[in-house]
Amino acid sequence: MSSPNPLDSVRLNFSQGDLFLLNLALALIMYGVALDLRWEDFRYLVKNPKGFFLGVFSQFIVLPFLTWVLVQILQPPPSVALGMFLVAACPGGNVSNFLTNYAKGNTALSVSLTAFSSVLAIIVTPLNFALWAGLYSPTSLLLKEISLDILDVFFTVGVILGIPLILGISTHLKLPVFAGRASKILKPISIVIFSAIVILAFVGNFDLFLKYISVIFLWVLAHNFTALASGYLTGKLGRLPLADVKTITIETGIQNSGLGLVLIFTYFEGLGGMAIITAWWGIWHLISGMTIAFLWKKTT
Repeated sequence: MSSPNPLDSVRLNFSQGDLFLLNLALALIMYGVALDLRWEDFRYLVKNPKGFFLGVFSQFIVLPFLTWVLVQILQPPPSVALGMFLVAACPGGNVSNFLTNYAKGNTALSVSLTAFSSVLAIIVTPLNFALWAGLYSPTSLLLKEISLDILDVFFTVGVILGIPLILGISTHLKLPVFAGRASKILKPISIVIFSAIVILAFVGNFDLFLKYISVIFLWVLAHNFTALASGYLTGKLGRLPLADVKTITIETGIQNSGLGLVLIFTYFEGLGGMAIITAWWGIWHLISGMTIAFLWKKTT
């Protein structure tokens, strides 16, 4: 078991107003994802199910399992391990669609995976988090101390992801022209809002961030590399075309850290290790994702 660490007891400063804005940004992002979901995506999945199922398998089974293995190896403080389990349980982030397109991956598969993984996450994210965190003794004990009610998490994830997705799909069906225009506006705005909130969280807790950035950086680097590698190997072992391998790699390596932060500040009172690891994930996966997309752009 990991030795006591200040990250397991410290709480990040984050106001109710900040939490409201974070929820709003995440809802806008999910709404924007659903605005891009077309019937063609459903037909595409029926005709090409292999890439879709391998993508879901990589995100919701391979990554959480490898995260558990990585935690066993690194043995970070329990609160950090809890943050890693939460990030691994979250669905893919919507910026993965842009990165997949830039990398000349399978954009249709990427949009479908992002949307459907967000729907599946309503059930799978709380279950995965509870399962893998419960299998690691230090995080299992920490969860008991916090007295987390997993049913509350189900409700929150359902509201945050489910309602915006339903509204977005309904908007696209009834107002397709408006949906196309709104999607182009909402995505950059919501990402800017989310990024600003993460930056404010770092500024408000700058001393704590500086104290732990060296180890946090290494933990996130190892975890994100594991996520990208799991997506790549799943695609390769599944004998998928290169475009699909790119897509699954990016989808698995780009996680919805915004959802993780909402849950952390709602149910864990901004627990230091969880919050810092998840917030830095939200920054680093964009850097690693852009790097991979740039390198892959000319590889066809």
